[in-house]
Amino acid sequence: MNDTQAPAIELRNLTKSYKDLNALDDISLSLEPGRIYGLLGRNGAGKTTLMTMLTGQGYPTSGEALIFGANPFEHDQTLARICFIRESQKYPDDFSPLQAFKAAALFFANWDQDLADSLAKDFALPLKRRIKKLSRGQLSAVGVIIGMAARAEITFFDEPYLGLDAVARQIFYDRLVEDFAHHPRTIVLSSHLIDEIANLLEHVVVIDKGRIMLNEDAESLRGSAVAVTGNAEKVEGFINGYEVLHRDSLGSLASVTIKARLTATQQEMAAELGLELSPVPLQQLVVRTTLAAQSREELTESQEALK
Repeated sequence: MNDTQAPAIELRNLTKSYKDLNALDDISLSLEPGRIYGLLGRNGAGKTTLMTMLTGQGYPTSGEALIFGANPFEHDQTLARICFIRESQKYPDDFSPLQAFKAAALFFANWDQDLADSLAKDFALPLKRRIKKLSRGQLSAVGVIIGMAARAEITFFDEPYLGLDAVARQIFYDRLVEDFAHHPRTIVLSSHLIDEIANLLEHVVVIDKGRIMLNEDAESLRGSAVAVTGNAEKVEGFINGYEVLHRDSLGSLASVTIKARLTATQQEMAAELGLELSPVPLQQLVVRTTLAAQSREELTESQEALK
């Protein structure tokens, strides 16, 4: 396949099984180059397994995981185009951050030492202290710096920034956006801190139980759901016909999250009924969508069992 025409990442009916568990269950996905993606989902959803397949650190049970049209498994040319930074990133204990950066510079063709130096200063990282003497936050900073300064064509961040405090995480987000603007590449961020990274993302992929539950541009997701709150009877009448993602009630009051983009006329109707409309943050939308899909799946399984 011509490299210029190949997706940055492509999954074709990818399945990864461990004994009787499908960590990835027949998933297909295509991600284009030069964008920032969010790979979101609960613990155990399959996110890390997916990134492991894409970085050649595991082999699928069936299907394909391709990077620019090539299988990364034991393929040095493809692996050289990838940087994978995870939360539990390991380095030789006797290395210092300075030595870790020198080693990274030998592997990544686009390594930018000036960027690494600048980031180390931003994170107040002690460059000559041995890795095993670093705090968790400092160790996270080492991974984040390598992931950014490598400027690999595809960079996976598997929650390596969880060890950073809120200020340091914001530095990471700001510097990532700044550097991406000047040096576009494909970046995949896996995170539980969904609302923190929401404004960074151009495309969102939600995975749960090894299956893709959501695969949409972030812009199209914004405003795609709304919470309707007010008198329960009026709420129920207003939301009739819409897909319900979540429902809360307390006495005569109800709050229902629906999948909908309401027109100005519909918003006026809600106001006339005394109903309050609230936007749904990305994190809440991901949670509601995942739980709603799980409920539908459980209902289908129950119906099948009764047949």
